[in-house]
Amino acid sequence: MMAGQQLEGGRARAWWIGALLGVLAGCGDGPGTGDTGAAPATGQGDAGGGAGGTAAEGVVVLRADRVLDGRGGALGGRGGRIEAVVEAGSTAGAAVYDLSGATLLPGLIDTHVHLGWHFDREAGRLHTAESTDGPEDQALYAAENAWKMLRSGVTTVQSVGGAEDVPVRDAIAGGTLPGPRVLTSIRAINAGTGGPAAMRAHVDEMAAAGADVIKIFASESIRVGGGPTLSQEQLDAACGRAGEHGLRTVVHAHGPESASRAARAGCSQIEHGALLDRATLELLAGRGLYYDPHIHVIFDNYFTNAERYLGIGNYTEEGFEQMRAAVPVALATFQEALSVDGLEIVFGTDAVAGAHGNNWRELVYRVEEGGQDPMAAVVSATSLAAESLGLGGSLGAVVPGYEADLIAVAGDPSADIGALGRVVFVMRAGTVYRNDPVGAGR
Repeated sequence: MMAGQQLEGGRARAWWIGALLGVLAGCGDGPGTGDTGAAPATGQGDAGGGAGGTAAEGVVVLRADRVLDGRGGALGGRGGRIEAVVEAGSTAGAAVYDLSGATLLPGLIDTHVHLGWHFDREAGRLHTAESTDGPEDQALYAAENAWKMLRSGVTTVQSVGGAEDVPVRDAIAGGTLPGPRVLTSIRAINAGTGGPAAMRAHVDEMAAAGADVIKIFASESIRVGGGPTLSQEQLDAACGRAGEHGLRTVVHAHGPESASRAARAGCSQIEHGALLDRATLELLAGRGLYYDPHIHVIFDNYFTNAERYLGIGNYTEEGFEQMRAAVPVALATFQEALSVDGLEIVFGTDAVAGAHGNNWRELVYRVEEGGQDPMAAVVSATSLAAESLGLGGSLGAVVPGYEADLIAVAGDPSADIGALGRVVFVMRAGTVYRNDPVGAGR
């Protein structure tokens, strides 16, 4: 097989990604094996097609019409990592996944989800502290949400956050539970945490508990106006201490003042930012913060499931009116952000109860309503999102040595972003979790 060239416009003709998965061989069918109606692989060896099927020892070839690598080029894994992209050649002895008619690309990375949020079994309403579901239920719902997102093409999530994230994260990492790679903040900082000293103590506690990131609420919810809630000193303390631990900080900040304070404090990323003005967006770009707007999935999910939320906390009729009024404002802010030089806009959805598995719809909305270039949208959810997580050297691109987190979709999302809603194949870290006929996407 010949080494592949760099791709023009992120496309290739009949490229085969060959991944040598010797490290995974002999592990059986892997976690969560089940009947998913998957099409079998061709060639020698049973590469699996069910939930968690492990590739056979030897070469695994993924044959697709196009390869998008999140960077506009492509290459192919050993031990669950990408090794090379090669042109058509002999596949003797290989397990071949025929993805003709599909586009292969890195798995999507959602930088803002709430893994454990769910509707309670008995009442069918949002889980709260007063709900009858216990900690074990929380973990099971989180596992269910993780599976929904993995099957939809999301192979890494940043959950911000809940205690249930930790056992689910660790079980997925240990190979005993199918799901996307999970990073978690465990528990967030908010105005009730206390002054600067309490902020630093919280960060110390989360670092000791194994948090991957620190989540900070620096503004109110959009349902009550989105005003700032933390002082400059509090943010300086929280983000400064996180930096000492080598941890990133993601900051809930709807308006200019809270986002500006976070930027001045050296925080890593702004979440939501629905009310930001151009000057603040330019400040974020100048200070090197990532911007993670949530302009569709969160709102649409709330409106669809209003009866399951209304009457709980600030989920009031007035709060829902505030959200409806925020929809065009958030869209306009996103469109403004697209024109700010150097502003790195990543993919996040704020997926809560009812939204898991619909993450891809955010990208469709960004392109079709927000005017984002389709390829830029794909990059925001792959290599750029990985970079924002500090994992740009191992995730989010089809590059030699990177984790084999790969999905295939029916169609070409660089031309039709809606193709992201037609997932037919999901591989995470070299293990196949979905393999459907190309015509049966989603």
